[in-house]
Amino acid sequence: MTQLDSELEMLRNETRNFVENEVIPEANERDTKGERMSDELIDQLGDMGYFGLMIPEEYGGLGMGPLAYSLVVEELCRGWMSVGTLIARGQYIPGATDEQKEEYLPKMATGDKFKAVSISESGAGSDVAGLSTTAEKDGDEYVIDGQKMWCTGAKLSDFICVYARTGDQSRGHKGVSGFLVDKSRGEFDVDGLSGQKLDTIGFKGWNTWELNFDNVRVPENKLIGEEEGKGFYQIMNFFEPARIHVASRGIGLARGALEDSLAYAQEREQFGEEIGNFQAIRFKLATMATKIEAARQLTHDVARKKQTEDGRLDLEARCDHEAAMAKYYASEMAEEVTSEGIQIHGGNGYTTDYPLERYWRDARLLKIVDGTSEIQQRIIADRLFEKGVK
Repeated sequence: MTQLDSELEMLRNETRNFVENEVIPEANERDTKGERMSDELIDQLGDMGYFGLMIPEEYGGLGMGPLAYSLVVEELCRGWMSVGTLIARGQYIPGATDEQKEEYLPKMATGDKFKAVSISESGAGSDVAGLSTTAEKDGDEYVIDGQKMWCTGAKLSDFICVYARTGDQSRGHKGVSGFLVDKSRGEFDVDGLSGQKLDTIGFKGWNTWELNFDNVRVPENKLIGEEEGKGFYQIMNFFEPARIHVASRGIGLARGALEDSLAYAQEREQFGEEIGNFQAIRFKLATMATKIEAARQLTHDVARKKQTEDGRLDLEARCDHEAAMAKYYASEMAEEVTSEGIQIHGGNGYTTDYPLERYWRDARLLKIVDGTSEIQQRIIADRLFEKGVK
């Protein structure tokens, strides 16, 4: 187990109690009915300070780093992955100017402003440099046109970080820029912006959207950063903490499956005794626990690499292949472990009476989101061929 200082241990234990008392009861009630999480629970997340975990103290955040973030995400996702995912709607805006940080970060830290991130398109998922949505300069504004896919929390958000092409397609990744599109929470009330909810097999706590931009105008000061063409690098900077986040989500889901399966194995009787006495079940649990801990250690190691010596988020530190390893292993592990949890529960595991099916449905997403498992393997392999084995 990772050795934690007293501050991190207290944070983990407080979050664990919060999940037990607030998150799990709501997840069990709402997820199977396809209902998003309540506004009351969202407000509680803000009160706990989770949206500002990695936001510097000068902007009203807690000034903590990716390790603290990983711990909190694991605990929240052990209860309901949708909740652990929501806190990513705070934390940071890669490439933001000082003025943009002053405007957005203090309200993000309290949960008064949520961000959504819109990168993917129907023809540009893994190929981030292949974006076709455009943002053309018109006086002191940019005009955004195009269609976006898989924007989670778009309607719930207060602003959307939209990545579009400001340069010719031939410029590839050098022609991508990011923009802050302000809107009202719970509405698509910007002229030219509309959304269509996508039906997904899991991740029911909040919604994912297809977005259409039809001559959406944004002021030039909403360009993320100080010059055009930096969007691709901002996206890559976003992906390292995002992949730590995804790995931590997988660990939380898998831990839920393990804890529930261990309890079930000590309650369920067959052939006159608890099924936990059978070697087949004991070996399954042992393997599940080992894989979870391996994923946790790998993820925590990456989290430490992505923070400063005093424990703050370091967006300049590069650990792309380590983050890819953590995301790849933890997401693959999560699907496997949650599936084994269903197997231990037998027919009960295949019903909505137990949360195993929720863990399993949610875990399947992790092999796709923020770079598929195949993209992670490509990143890892590229670094091996560039630098060899260390």
